[in-house]
Amino acid sequence: MIEADGITKRYGDILAVDHVSFSAAAGDVVGFLGPNGAGKTTTMRILTGFLPATDGSAKIDGHDIFEDPLAARRAVGYLPELPPLYPEMDVQGYLHYVAKIKDVPRKQRHDAVDRAMLRCGLADVKRRVIGALSKGFRQRVGIAQAIVHDPPVLILDEPTVGLDPIQIREIRALISDLAAPREGARAHTIVLSTHILTEVEAICRRVIIINRGKKVLDTPMAELTASGARLEDVFARAALRDEEAAA
Repeated sequence: MIEADGITKRYGDILAVDHVSFSAAAGDVVGFLGPNGAGKTTTMRILTGFLPATDGSAKIDGHDIFEDPLAARRAVGYLPELPPLYPEMDVQGYLHYVAKIKDVPRKQRHDAVDRAMLRCGLADVKRRVIGALSKGFRQRVGIAQAIVHDPPVLILDEPTVGLDPIQIREIRALISDLAAPREGARAHTIVLSTHILTEVEAICRRVIIINRGKKVLDTPMAELTASGARLEDVFARAALRDEEAAA
C-alpha cells in the first residue's frame, strides 16, 4: 500500500529528509516517531502530495506520487495535527462538502458520508455545528473527513493531542478498528505520528524512528516487547545513537 524509496527533501542547504525508505501493507499500523524537527511531518506531507520531494520515489496503492499524483492523492486520507474543519458548518454538511471535493461520485456521496459518520461515532451529532463540539468529537470529524472517500491509506498526525483520557481511549479504539475492521469494511494501512509513546505501544504493530531526517530504526512492535524493552528507552537510544554518529 505504501512504498517509499529514498525520499529526500532539501530546503537550500538544509537536508530535512535524507533518503527515507519503508513500506507498509494493508492493515499495518505504523508508528512514525522522531524528535521535533526530525523530518516526520515533511515526510508525511510528501506522501500525501502536499509537498514535492527533491529526490526519491513513492507509491500509494500502486500509484506513483510524482507520475500519477491525482490517483495517489485519492488513495490517501490525511489528518494533519490541526484538522481542516469549518466550525460554522454542521458535521453532515461538512462531510458532504469534503466528499464532493474528494471526487466521491454524486450517487455514492450520501452513503459515503453515512458510512464515515457511523465508523467515527458521529451519527448522533450529525446536525451539530462543528464549532460547538468537544475537542474529542472534532477529532472524530477530522478522521471522518480523512476516510469519507474510503482510501486504502490513512496518515494521521497527532490524532489524540489535547484530548482527555476517555477521548484518547475512544480515538485509539477507532484507529484500531480502521486497521482491522468488522467484516465488509476496508482494512486501512495507517501511518500514525505522535509524541505519546504509550499510544504507539497500545495500537501500532511496527515502529519507525527518524532523526535528523534519517531513518534510524524500523522494527515490529512484537520484537521490541519480546525483548522487554520500553519504547521510551528504545526511542532515546535510537535518537542518542544518531546524535553521536553525527558528532
